[in-house]
Amino acid sequence: MNLGLLTLLMFGAMLLLLATGLPMVFVLGGVSVLFGYFAWGPQSLHVVIANASDLMRATVLVAVPLFVFMAYMLERSGIAEDLYEVMYRWLGKLKGGLAAATILCCTVVAAMSGISTTGVLLMGIIGLPAMLRRNYDVKLAMGSIMAGGALGPLIPPSVVLIVYSLISGQSVGKLFVGALLPGLLLATFFIAYILIRCHLKPEIGPALPPEELFSFRQKLVALKGVVLPLVLVICVLGSIFMGIATPTEAAAVGAFGSVLSAAIHRKLSWKVLRDAAVQTLKTVSMVMWVIFGAGCFVSIYQGLGASQFIQEVLKSWPVSPWMIMLLMQTTWIILGCLMDALSILMITSPIFVPMAQFLGFDLLWFGVLFAVNTEMGYLTPPFGVNLIVMKGIVQDRGVPMSDVYRAVWPFVALQLLGLICVVFFPQLATWLPGIMFRH
Repeated sequence: MNLGLLTLLMFGAMLLLLATGLPMVFVLGGVSVLFGYFAWGPQSLHVVIANASDLMRATVLVAVPLFVFMAYMLERSGIAEDLYEVMYRWLGKLKGGLAAATILCCTVVAAMSGISTTGVLLMGIIGLPAMLRRNYDVKLAMGSIMAGGALGPLIPPSVVLIVYSLISGQSVGKLFVGALLPGLLLATFFIAYILIRCHLKPEIGPALPPEELFSFRQKLVALKGVVLPLVLVICVLGSIFMGIATPTEAAAVGAFGSVLSAAIHRKLSWKVLRDAAVQTLKTVSMVMWVIFGAGCFVSIYQGLGASQFIQEVLKSWPVSPWMIMLLMQTTWIILGCLMDALSILMITSPIFVPMAQFLGFDLLWFGVLFAVNTEMGYLTPPFGVNLIVMKGIVQDRGVPMSDVYRAVWPFVALQLLGLICVVFFPQLATWLPGIMFRH
Protein backbone atom coordinates (compact mmCIF):
# COMPACT_ATOMS: atom_id res chain seq x y z
CA MET A 1 0.00 0.00 0.00
CA ASN A 2 1.18 3.55 -0.73
CA LEU A 3 2.82 5.08 2.36
CA GLY A 4 0.87 8.31 1.89
CA LEU A 5 -2.38 6.38 2.17
CA LEU A 6 -1.00 4.44 5.17
CA THR A 7 -0.09 7.74 6.83
CA LEU A 8 -3.61 9.07 6.35
CA LEU A 9 -5.11 5.84 7.67
CA MET A 10 -2.80 5.66 10.72
CA PHE A 11 -3.27 9.25 11.82
CA GLY A 12 -6.93 9.23 10.85
CA ALA A 13 -7.54 6.13 12.98
CA MET A 14 -5.61 7.72 15.85
CA LEU A 15 -7.66 10.93 15.78
CA LEU A 16 -10.93 9.02 15.41
CA LEU A 17 -10.18 6.81 18.42
CA LEU A 18 -9.09 9.83 20.48
CA ALA A 19 -12.41 11.50 19.63
CA THR A 20 -14.24 8.52 21.13
CA GLY A 21 -12.55 9.18 24.47
CA LEU A 22 -10.27 6.13 24.43
CA PRO A 23 -7.12 6.72 26.56
CA MET A 24 -4.06 7.92 24.65
CA VAL A 25 -1.95 4.86 25.49
CA PHE A 26 -4.49 2.42 24.05
CA VAL A 27 -4.90 4.55 20.94
CA LEU A 28 -1.17 4.80 20.19
CA GLY A 29 -0.37 1.22 21.14
CA GLY A 30 -3.42 -0.26 19.43
CA VAL A 31 -2.92 1.62 16.16
CA SER A 32 0.78 0.68 16.04
CA VAL A 33 0.07 -3.03 16.65
CA LEU A 34 -2.80 -3.08 14.12
CA PHE A 35 -0.93 -1.36 11.30
CA GLY A 36 2.32 -3.19 12.04
CA TYR A 37 0.52 -6.51 11.78
CA PHE A 38 -1.22 -5.37 8.59
CA ALA A 39 2.09 -4.29 6.97
CA TRP A 40 4.53 -6.96 8.21
CA GLY A 41 2.56 -9.74 9.81
CA PRO A 42 3.07 -11.30 13.27
CA GLN A 43 6.80 -10.47 13.31
CA SER A 44 5.89 -6.79 13.75
CA LEU A 45 5.10 -7.59 17.40
CA HIS A 46 8.83 -8.15 17.95
CA VAL A 47 9.45 -4.55 16.85
CA VAL A 48 6.87 -3.27 19.33
CA ILE A 49 8.29 -5.35 22.19
CA ALA A 50 11.89 -4.41 21.39
CA ASN A 51 11.04 -0.70 21.26
CA ALA A 52 9.15 -0.78 24.55
CA SER A 53 12.06 -2.67 26.14
CA ASP A 54 14.57 -0.07 24.91
CA LEU A 55 12.47 2.75 26.32
CA MET A 56 12.19 1.00 29.70
CA ARG A 57 16.00 0.90 29.86
CA ALA A 58 16.41 4.62 29.05
CA THR A 59 18.13 6.04 32.12
CA VAL A 60 16.88 9.57 31.47
CA LEU A 61 13.32 8.40 32.17
CA VAL A 62 14.30 7.75 35.78
CA ALA A 63 14.40 11.53 36.18
CA VAL A 64 10.66 11.81 35.49
CA PRO A 65 9.33 10.15 38.68
CA LEU A 66 12.00 11.90 40.75
CA PHE A 67 11.04 15.36 39.48
CA VAL A 68 7.34 14.57 39.90
CA PHE A 69 7.93 13.36 43.47
CA MET A 70 9.88 16.55 44.15
CA ALA A 71 6.93 18.64 42.93
CA TYR A 72 4.42 16.83 45.15
CA MET A 73 6.69 17.08 48.19
CA LEU A 74 7.17 20.80 47.60
CA GLU A 75 3.39 21.25 47.71
CA ARG A 76 3.48 19.93 51.26
CA SER A 77 6.81 21.31 52.50
CA GLY A 78 5.79 24.88 53.38
CA ILE A 79 8.54 26.30 51.18
CA ALA A 80 6.08 28.28 49.04
CA GLU A 81 4.68 30.16 52.06
CA ASP A 82 8.15 31.42 53.02
CA LEU A 83 8.94 32.33 49.43
CA TYR A 84 5.72 34.30 49.01
CA GLU A 85 6.33 36.11 52.29
CA VAL A 86 9.68 37.36 50.97
CA MET A 87 8.16 38.61 47.71
CA TYR A 88 5.23 40.11 49.61
CA ARG A 89 7.49 42.15 51.88
CA TRP A 90 9.80 43.40 49.13
CA LEU A 91 7.28 44.12 46.34
CA GLY A 92 4.12 44.97 48.29
CA LYS A 93 4.70 48.73 48.09
CA LEU A 94 4.45 48.64 44.28
CA LYS A 95 1.16 48.95 42.43
CA GLY A 96 0.50 45.38 41.28
CA GLY A 97 3.38 44.22 43.47
CA LEU A 98 1.60 41.19 44.88
CA ALA A 99 0.66 39.94 41.39
CA ALA A 100 4.27 40.48 40.26
CA ALA A 101 5.43 38.62 43.38
CA THR A 102 3.15 35.75 42.38
CA ILE A 103 4.87 35.49 38.98
CA LEU A 104 8.29 35.46 40.66
CA CYS A 105 7.19 32.78 43.12
CA CYS A 106 5.78 30.65 40.30
CA THR A 107 9.07 31.05 38.41
CA VAL A 108 11.05 29.73 41.36
CA VAL A 109 8.53 26.94 41.95
CA ALA A 110 8.78 26.03 38.25
CA ALA A 111 12.56 25.75 38.61
CA MET A 112 12.01 23.32 41.48
CA SER A 113 9.24 21.17 40.03
CA GLY A 114 8.76 21.44 36.26
CA ILE A 115 5.00 20.88 36.58
CA SER A 116 2.39 23.52 35.73
CA THR A 117 -0.27 22.70 38.29
CA THR A 118 2.18 22.91 41.22
CA GLY A 119 2.55 26.68 40.89
CA VAL A 120 -1.18 27.21 40.32
CA LEU A 121 -2.16 25.18 43.37
CA LEU A 122 0.42 26.76 45.68
CA MET A 123 -0.19 30.36 44.64
CA GLY A 124 -3.94 29.77 44.39
CA ILE A 125 -3.97 28.74 48.04
CA ILE A 126 -1.45 31.34 49.27
CA GLY A 127 -1.41 34.29 46.88
CA LEU A 128 -5.01 34.57 45.72
CA PRO A 129 -6.55 35.23 49.19
CA ALA A 130 -3.76 37.73 49.94
CA MET A 131 -4.48 39.69 46.75
CA LEU A 132 -8.26 39.60 47.11
CA ARG A 133 -8.04 40.82 50.73
CA ARG A 134 -6.22 43.88 49.39
CA ASN A 135 -8.86 44.62 46.74
CA TYR A 136 -6.99 43.30 43.71
CA ASP A 137 -9.08 42.77 40.61
CA VAL A 138 -10.05 39.10 40.70
CA LYS A 139 -9.26 38.56 37.01
CA LEU A 140 -5.79 40.06 37.37
CA ALA A 141 -5.14 37.93 40.46
CA MET A 142 -6.31 34.71 38.78
CA GLY A 143 -4.52 35.52 35.52
CA SER A 144 -1.18 36.12 37.22
CA ILE A 145 -1.44 32.80 39.07
CA MET A 146 -2.41 30.78 36.00
CA ALA A 147 0.21 32.44 33.78
CA GLY A 148 2.93 31.97 36.39
CA GLY A 149 2.00 28.32 36.78
CA ALA A 150 2.24 27.82 33.01
CA LEU A 151 5.99 28.51 33.25
CA GLY A 152 6.41 25.06 34.85
CA PRO A 153 6.68 23.00 31.63
CA LEU A 154 9.15 25.51 30.13
CA ILE A 155 11.56 26.53 32.87
CA PRO A 156 13.79 23.54 33.67
CA PRO A 157 13.48 20.92 34.98
CA SER A 158 10.69 20.14 32.49
CA VAL A 159 9.15 16.69 32.10
CA VAL A 160 8.01 17.61 28.57
CA LEU A 161 11.58 18.42 27.52
CA ILE A 162 12.81 15.12 28.97
CA VAL A 163 10.34 13.23 26.79
CA TYR A 164 11.22 15.36 23.76
CA SER A 165 14.90 14.48 24.26
CA LEU A 166 14.03 10.78 23.97
CA ILE A 167 12.19 11.36 20.70
CA SER A 168 14.64 13.76 19.07
CA GLY A 169 17.93 12.46 20.46
CA GLN A 170 18.84 15.89 21.83
CA SER A 171 20.69 16.31 25.12
CA VAL A 172 18.40 16.88 28.10
CA GLY A 173 20.97 19.23 29.63
CA LYS A 174 21.11 21.36 26.47
CA LEU A 175 17.32 21.48 26.25
CA PHE A 176 17.10 22.60 29.89
CA VAL A 177 19.67 25.36 29.32
CA GLY A 178 18.03 26.37 26.03
CA ALA A 179 14.61 26.77 27.67
CA LEU A 180 15.95 28.93 30.51
CA LEU A 181 16.16 32.29 28.69
CA PRO A 182 12.76 31.96 26.95
CA GLY A 183 11.21 31.05 30.30
CA LEU A 184 12.73 34.08 32.03
CA LEU A 185 11.72 36.26 29.06
CA LEU A 186 8.09 35.23 29.45
CA ALA A 187 8.20 35.82 33.20
CA THR A 188 9.59 39.31 32.48
CA PHE A 189 6.77 39.98 29.99
CA PHE A 190 4.18 38.95 32.59
CA ILE A 191 5.67 41.13 35.34
CA ALA A 192 6.09 44.14 33.03
CA TYR A 193 2.47 43.85 31.88
CA ILE A 194 1.18 43.66 35.46
CA LEU A 195 3.21 46.64 36.69
CA ILE A 196 2.38 48.82 33.66
CA ARG A 197 -1.33 48.00 33.76
CA CYS A 198 -1.55 48.61 37.52
CA HIS A 199 0.35 51.89 37.13
CA LEU A 200 -2.26 53.02 34.60
CA LYS A 201 -5.19 51.63 36.64
CA PRO A 202 -4.08 51.56 40.32
CA GLU A 203 -7.49 50.39 41.52
CA ILE A 204 -7.02 46.90 40.02
CA GLY A 205 -3.75 46.28 41.90
CA PRO A 206 -3.33 48.75 44.77
CA ALA A 207 -0.08 49.02 46.69
CA LEU A 208 -0.01 48.02 50.34
CA PRO A 209 -1.22 50.78 52.68
CA PRO A 210 1.52 52.50 54.74
CA GLU A 211 0.56 50.65 57.93
CA GLU A 212 1.21 47.28 56.23
CA LEU A 213 4.63 48.18 54.82
CA PHE A 214 7.71 46.53 56.29
CA SER A 215 10.94 48.09 57.47
CA PHE A 216 14.21 47.33 55.72
CA ARG A 217 15.25 45.16 58.66
CA GLN A 218 12.04 43.12 58.42
CA LYS A 219 12.67 42.64 54.70
CA LEU A 220 16.18 41.39 55.36
CA VAL A 221 14.93 38.97 58.02
CA ALA A 222 12.41 37.57 55.53
CA LEU A 223 15.20 36.73 53.07
CA LYS A 224 15.86 33.54 55.01
CA GLY A 225 12.75 32.21 53.26
CA VAL A 226 14.54 32.15 49.90
CA VAL A 227 17.56 30.21 51.15
CA LEU A 228 16.00 26.75 50.79
CA PRO A 229 14.43 27.42 47.36
CA LEU A 230 17.68 28.85 46.01
CA VAL A 231 19.75 25.99 47.41
CA LEU A 232 17.36 23.48 45.84
CA VAL A 233 17.41 25.25 42.45
CA ILE A 234 21.20 25.54 42.48
CA CYS A 235 21.64 21.90 43.45
CA VAL A 236 19.28 20.66 40.74
CA LEU A 237 19.86 23.02 37.82
CA GLY A 238 23.36 24.15 38.71
CA SER A 239 24.65 20.58 38.82
CA ILE A 240 23.18 19.93 35.35
CA PHE A 241 24.39 23.18 33.79
CA MET A 242 27.91 22.80 35.20
CA GLY A 243 28.16 19.20 34.05
CA ILE A 244 28.58 17.89 37.60
CA ALA A 245 25.56 15.58 37.42
CA THR A 246 23.29 14.06 34.81
CA PRO A 247 19.61 15.09 34.84
CA THR A 248 18.76 11.78 36.53
CA GLU A 249 21.33 12.33 39.29
CA ALA A 250 20.19 15.95 39.72
CA ALA A 251 16.58 14.76 39.98
CA ALA A 252 17.59 12.41 42.80
CA VAL A 253 19.25 15.33 44.62
CA GLY A 254 16.09 17.40 44.12
CA ALA A 255 13.83 14.66 45.44
CA PHE A 256 16.00 14.30 48.55
CA GLY A 257 16.11 18.09 48.93
CA SER A 258 12.32 18.31 48.84
CA VAL A 259 12.08 15.74 51.65
CA LEU A 260 14.69 17.68 53.61
CA SER A 261 12.76 20.92 53.05
CA ALA A 262 9.61 19.33 54.44
CA ALA A 263 11.56 18.15 57.49
CA ILE A 264 13.03 21.63 58.09
CA HIS A 265 9.52 23.12 57.94
CA ARG A 266 8.25 20.41 60.32
CA LYS A 267 5.83 19.13 57.67
CA LEU A 268 7.44 15.73 57.15
CA SER A 269 5.45 12.68 58.19
CA TRP A 270 4.73 9.18 56.94
CA LYS A 271 1.36 10.42 55.68
CA VAL A 272 2.98 13.19 53.65
CA LEU A 273 5.53 10.78 52.18
CA ARG A 274 2.84 8.22 51.39
CA ASP A 275 0.54 10.78 49.76
CA ALA A 276 3.38 12.21 47.66
CA ALA A 277 4.49 8.72 46.63
CA VAL A 278 0.95 7.66 45.67
CA GLN A 279 0.36 10.84 43.64
CA THR A 280 3.72 10.35 41.94
CA LEU A 281 2.83 6.75 41.08
CA LYS A 282 -0.48 7.82 39.53
CA THR A 283 1.05 10.62 37.49
CA VAL A 284 4.14 8.75 36.34
CA SER A 285 2.21 5.60 35.44
CA MET A 286 0.10 7.61 33.02
CA VAL A 287 3.14 9.38 31.55
CA MET A 288 5.20 6.20 31.14
CA TRP A 289 2.43 4.24 29.45
CA VAL A 290 1.85 7.09 27.02
CA ILE A 291 5.59 7.19 26.28
CA PHE A 292 5.68 3.43 25.62
CA GLY A 293 2.59 3.60 23.41
CA ALA A 294 4.04 6.52 21.46
CA GLY A 295 7.38 4.75 21.14
CA CYS A 296 5.65 1.77 19.55
CA PHE A 297 3.71 4.05 17.19
CA VAL A 298 6.88 5.91 16.13
CA SER A 299 8.87 2.69 15.61
CA ILE A 300 6.20 1.17 13.36
CA TYR A 301 5.68 4.38 11.39
CA GLN A 302 9.42 4.91 10.92
CA GLY A 303 9.83 1.25 9.98
CA LEU A 304 7.31 1.73 7.20
CA GLY A 305 9.60 4.34 5.65
CA ALA A 306 8.26 7.54 7.16
CA SER A 307 11.52 9.52 6.92
CA GLN A 308 11.89 8.94 3.18
CA PHE A 309 8.18 9.66 2.62
CA ILE A 310 8.38 12.96 4.52
CA GLN A 311 11.46 14.02 2.57
CA GLU A 312 9.74 13.28 -0.75
CA VAL A 313 6.64 15.22 0.29
CA LEU A 314 8.67 18.23 1.41
CA LYS A 315 10.67 18.25 -1.83
CA SER A 316 7.44 18.34 -3.83
CA TRP A 317 5.89 21.23 -1.83
CA PRO A 318 6.43 24.60 -3.55
CA VAL A 319 6.59 26.49 -0.24
CA SER A 320 9.44 27.83 1.87
CA PRO A 321 10.62 26.00 5.00
CA TRP A 322 9.40 28.92 7.10
CA MET A 323 5.86 28.49 5.80
CA ILE A 324 6.02 24.86 6.91
CA MET A 325 7.34 25.98 10.29
CA LEU A 326 4.41 28.41 10.57
CA LEU A 327 2.02 25.56 9.78
CA MET A 328 3.56 23.38 12.50
CA GLN A 329 3.35 26.17 15.08
CA THR A 330 -0.27 26.84 14.17
CA THR A 331 -1.09 23.14 14.50
CA TRP A 332 0.44 23.08 17.98
CA ILE A 333 -1.54 26.16 19.03
CA ILE A 334 -4.82 24.60 17.88
CA LEU A 335 -4.06 21.25 19.51
CA GLY A 336 -3.11 23.10 22.70
CA CYS A 337 -6.75 24.13 23.07
CA LEU A 338 -7.81 20.48 23.06
CA MET A 339 -5.18 18.35 24.85
CA ASP A 340 -2.13 18.38 27.10
CA ALA A 341 1.45 19.02 25.95
CA LEU A 342 2.59 15.41 26.30
CA SER A 343 -0.25 14.13 24.12
CA ILE A 344 0.48 16.79 21.50
CA LEU A 345 4.14 15.78 21.45
CA MET A 346 3.30 12.11 21.00
CA ILE A 347 0.82 12.77 18.19
CA THR A 348 2.89 15.21 16.15
CA SER A 349 6.50 14.15 16.76
CA PRO A 350 6.54 11.22 14.26
CA ILE A 351 6.03 13.74 11.46
CA PHE A 352 7.20 17.10 12.81
CA VAL A 353 10.62 16.09 14.18
CA PRO A 354 11.85 14.40 10.94
CA MET A 355 10.32 17.26 8.98
CA ALA A 356 12.18 19.91 10.99
CA GLN A 357 15.42 17.95 10.72
CA PHE A 358 15.12 17.58 6.93
CA LEU A 359 14.38 21.29 6.52
CA GLY A 360 17.61 22.10 8.36
CA PHE A 361 16.12 23.50 11.54
CA ASP A 362 18.03 23.08 14.80
CA LEU A 363 16.22 20.34 16.79
CA LEU A 364 17.32 21.94 20.05
CA TRP A 365 15.64 25.21 19.06
CA PHE A 366 12.65 23.24 17.73
CA GLY A 367 12.20 21.52 21.10
CA VAL A 368 12.29 24.83 22.97
CA LEU A 369 9.75 26.20 20.47
CA PHE A 370 7.49 23.28 21.29
CA ALA A 371 7.76 24.00 25.03
CA VAL A 372 7.02 27.71 24.52
CA ASN A 373 4.15 26.99 22.14
CA THR A 374 2.38 24.34 24.16
CA GLU A 375 2.76 26.46 27.30
CA MET A 376 -0.14 28.44 25.81
CA GLY A 377 -2.19 25.24 25.89
CA TYR A 378 -2.27 25.39 29.68
CA LEU A 379 -4.16 28.69 29.43
CA THR A 380 -6.34 28.34 26.31
CA PRO A 381 -10.00 27.29 26.53
CA PRO A 382 -11.78 25.00 26.58
CA PHE A 383 -9.43 22.40 28.09
CA GLY A 384 -6.52 24.41 29.50
CA VAL A 385 -5.34 22.51 32.58
CA ASN A 386 -4.60 25.66 34.60
CA LEU A 387 -8.09 27.00 33.86
CA ILE A 388 -9.67 23.88 35.30
CA VAL A 389 -7.43 23.93 38.38
CA MET A 390 -8.18 27.62 39.00
CA LYS A 391 -11.92 27.03 38.66
CA GLY A 392 -11.62 24.41 41.40
CA ILE A 393 -9.76 26.89 43.64
CA VAL A 394 -12.32 29.70 43.22
CA GLN A 395 -15.37 27.44 43.24
CA ASP A 396 -16.43 28.60 46.72
CA ARG A 397 -15.99 32.28 45.80
CA GLY A 398 -18.70 32.19 43.15
CA VAL A 399 -16.39 33.14 40.28
CA PRO A 400 -17.93 31.98 36.96
CA MET A 401 -15.86 30.05 34.41
CA SER A 402 -16.27 32.94 31.96
CA ASP A 403 -14.23 35.17 34.31
CA VAL A 404 -11.54 32.52 34.53
CA TYR A 405 -11.37 32.47 30.72
CA ARG A 406 -11.23 36.26 30.47
CA ALA A 407 -8.46 36.44 33.06
CA VAL A 408 -5.91 34.64 30.89
CA TRP A 409 -6.25 36.31 27.48
CA PRO A 410 -3.72 39.12 28.10
CA PHE A 411 -1.20 36.52 29.24
CA VAL A 412 -1.93 34.27 26.25
CA ALA A 413 -1.14 37.27 24.02
CA LEU A 414 2.17 37.71 25.87
CA GLN A 415 2.93 34.01 25.41
CA LEU A 416 2.32 34.42 21.69
CA LEU A 417 4.69 37.40 21.70
CA GLY A 418 7.29 35.25 23.45
CA LEU A 419 6.83 32.51 20.85
CA ILE A 420 7.36 35.03 18.03
CA CYS A 421 10.53 36.27 19.73
CA VAL A 422 11.97 32.75 19.96
CA VAL A 423 10.99 32.00 16.34
CA PHE A 424 12.70 35.09 14.94
CA PHE A 425 15.60 35.09 17.40
CA PRO A 426 16.71 31.45 17.70
CA GLN A 427 19.70 32.60 19.75
CA LEU A 428 17.36 32.91 22.71
CA ALA A 429 17.31 29.09 22.76
CA THR A 430 20.73 28.24 21.29
CA TRP A 431 23.15 30.87 22.62
CA LEU A 432 23.39 29.70 26.23
CA PRO A 433 23.75 25.96 25.41
CA GLY A 434 26.43 26.90 22.89
CA ILE A 435 28.42 28.60 25.61
CA MET A 436 27.88 26.13 28.45
CA PHE A 437 28.34 22.96 26.36
CA ARG A 438 31.15 24.21 24.17
CA HIS A 439 33.51 21.39 25.16
